[in-house]
Amino acid sequence: MGKDIESSVEQGSGKDYHDPPPAPLIDAEELTKWSFYRAVIAEFIATLLFLYVTVLTVIGYKVQTDPLKNTVDPDCGGVGILGIAWAFGGMIFILVYCTAGISGGHINPAVTFGLFLGRKVSLIRAIMYMVAQCLGAICGCGLVKAFQKTYYNNYGGGANELQSGFNKGTGLGAEIIGTFVLVYTVFSATDPKRNARDSHVPVLAPLPIGFAVFMVHLATIPVTGTGINPARSFGAAVIYNKEKAWDDQWIFWVGPFIGAAIAAFYHQYILRAAAIKAFGSSRSN
Repeated sequence: MGKDIESSVEQGSGKDYHDPPPAPLIDAEELTKWSFYRAVIAEFIATLLFLYVTVLTVIGYKVQTDPLKNTVDPDCGGVGILGIAWAFGGMIFILVYCTAGISGGHINPAVTFGLFLGRKVSLIRAIMYMVAQCLGAICGCGLVKAFQKTYYNNYGGGANELQSGFNKGTGLGAEIIGTFVLVYTVFSATDPKRNARDSHVPVLAPLPIGFAVFMVHLATIPVTGTGINPARSFGAAVIYNKEKAWDDQWIFWVGPFIGAAIAAFYHQYILRAAAIKAFGSSRSN
């Protein structure tokens, strides 16, 4: 009965829905296409801009709230955690909107890894995207340091660190759950089946993705400073390059990759039941 309802909804949308073919594991032909390199460049620039704006926001907040500087009303406290969360979520909304039609708007190795596991991108594209994202993050943080070197060095460089009062297990759990929320939102917002079924509802995919980043930052800034993006954590650590920034760096890689893998499995093989469909198709053949 549920299948009949689902079919009727899809037919009522006025569009025939077909699952897109999975991306090949290795697609060497991609390397001969300009569109591939254009997408890699887009990921590099987007991640550069993302780190530049967000790290500047973090450092600006710390400068404003420094009691020795006393640059703002103590009752105001600068942009606060809410403002920092808006900066991260808002930039993701803007950059995904700008690059979605070129590269898919990943801007995050964890998102790329999750989409690779979901067979949305090839292995070659996934690796090149991750390299471009990490290099973009390094360059973005480098620009911040070049423009505000003293503030950058004195106020932590925007590097992710496990906050005092929390152990490594808590930090890892926060990164896993936070990245799961983000990658699950990415899968849901870009699901072609949803687009076919809800074609009469104008849903802008970057909006829920940006809001997911915003909400996760509100929850996890007090715990880890919020990574959920290995490139963001790595770029800041490379440029700041202080021991404390490297102490817990593994948390900001292992946590997001585990969260992304769980989100990919949940969406593709439980909600979408890809494994059951493939098994049924093979039996019918």
